[in-house]
Amino acid sequence: MKILNDASLKSYNTFGIDVKAKRLISVETIGELREVLKNNYSEELFILGGGSNMLLTRDIPGTVLHIALRGKKIVKETENEVFIEIMAGENWHESVLWTLDNNWGGFENLSLIPGNTGTAPIQNIGAYGVEIKDTLVSLNAIDIQTLQMNKFSNSQCEFAYRNSIFKSKEKGRYIITSIIFRLSKTNHTLHTNYGTIQEALTGMGVKNASIKDISNAVIKIRQEKLPDPKEIGNSGSFFKNPVISAGELAELQKEFPNIPHYQVSQNEIKIPAGWLIEAAGLKGYREGDAGVHKNQALVLVNYGEASGRDILNLANKVQTKVYKLFHIELHPEVNIF
Repeated sequence: MKILNDASLKSYNTFGIDVKAKRLISVETIGELREVLKNNYSEELFILGGGSNMLLTRDIPGTVLHIALRGKKIVKETENEVFIEIMAGENWHESVLWTLDNNWGGFENLSLIPGNTGTAPIQNIGAYGVEIKDTLVSLNAIDIQTLQMNKFSNSQCEFAYRNSIFKSKEKGRYIITSIIFRLSKTNHTLHTNYGTIQEALTGMGVKNASIKDISNAVIKIRQEKLPDPKEIGNSGSFFKNPVISAGELAELQKEFPNIPHYQVSQNEIKIPAGWLIEAAGLKGYREGDAGVHKNQALVLVNYGEASGRDILNLANKVQTKVYKLFHIELHPEVNIF
């Protein structure tokens, strides 16, 4: 267990926002986690994982609890499948690479997503036609108040688009400690028709793609479009892709006939938020060190010394301009504190 007083959180969040915590406690075991929860009022704790899906706009007056639980293992396996358990503090992309090294399929489309494994189910991370719910079997989470360890099945997590029970009605009640996934060992299901994956594979000279090839294609696409948080502070996609009705789409197409869209259900249409922001003329827009990324308008960035409030003000400006032009509300994907 590591305890720091008056600690800067700049290196603990991928936006690189320099706010301070009155106290920072990093736990590496379930026992340490229980001890901290037992000795602190739960309402005074600020839970921090990989810091990749948050925007910090102020100092934290209480205790920040950093979840650094580590470990990966095989739970069981059959001829065609493997069940693995990954602890919450493991870096997500490193976990993806571990599965690829073992030729286990299921994570390849989720390569290079920033953050830790424990926070991934909270927002049901997804990319290129795949979501974490597709491979998640169950997870273990400790009740912050009772200290009871609970097991949640996939259905009990109530996954939805960038959402789960841990981001909605049970927000703030549990800390996820580990997750069990089911991955394929043979006959991998390949997802290459979403986005520009197939185009990237063709450009790489790949004809019969493996899961490693798909991962490499995803990494190539993300590196070309998205800034590395180690170089430019960001939290990946800042806004969710909005979902509108078929009727609303028809009205929009009268003025914007080329608006891209994807069918979600019979009457639900998903619109790429990045396209809306770019069409509003904000791609590459910058106010001081807060900006909209030049290659991907869905990503807000900190070029160095932007405060959390600077980023939030920029986000509000983006929302206002998009709504004024399209009458579509953009909602943040990141958690704002």
